[in-house]
Amino acid sequence: MSTSPGSGTPPSRGRVGRPRAQGRAEDGLSAREGVLAAAAELFTRQGYASTTTRAIAEGAGLRQASMYHYFGGKEDILAALLEGTVRPSLDLARQLLLLAPDETAETRLWALCRADVELLCGGPHNLGALYLLPETGASRFADFRRLRDELRAAYAALFAATKAGQALPEAERELRADLLFGLIEGVILIRRQAAEHTPLTLPEAAADSALRLAGTTERRLADASARGAALLRELRRPQEL
Repeated sequence: MSTSPGSGTPPSRGRVGRPRAQGRAEDGLSAREGVLAAAAELFTRQGYASTTTRAIAEGAGLRQASMYHYFGGKEDILAALLEGTVRPSLDLARQLLLLAPDETAETRLWALCRADVELLCGGPHNLGALYLLPETGASRFADFRRLRDELRAAYAALFAATKAGQALPEAERELRADLLFGLIEGVILIRRQAAEHTPLTLPEAAADSALRLAGTTERRLADASARGAALLRELRRPQEL
């Protein structure tokens, strides 16, 4: 599962207060983006429970009342950040699942693994660490949990379509798929504990390791990684124009 704060996030529940008069701040962020960026730094640096909405508003250069024009409260901000770490990968997974006639399952699985790790490690703050917050079990975060479950299911579907996955009994296949998904999300802890593993080195290494865990042979892995990297470039090209 770059993490751009708030990508693919739902509308907030409350819209009280006034929006910021100017469209964008000196850093180029809109007011809403500024709130998410400030919250991302505060949540990961000093903790969710210890962060106040006043501190978030001040970090975004807003009055506290103005912040409520964009978000109903601290839970809404956390939900937006969490969903932003999953939605882009889920959107990609849906694309990859539709490419069955054109690409091997190993290629598509490698591409998803690499892109997902890039997302989890690409931002300035380790937002994936927020997955471990006990607050994420609350009903407000049901959409985040649903998106994450859908992403896990996409991983399982791609793995089941690989040659190694097809050869396994169902119970073993499901266990291996869960282990694979856990390996990818494990970069959250690696990033927190070992800063020398930069976003430049982790994505490809994690994708290779995931396919090895899936039972892919080294020969098929070499082909999947080369073709998977090319596939990602192809899928991203329209977005770069």
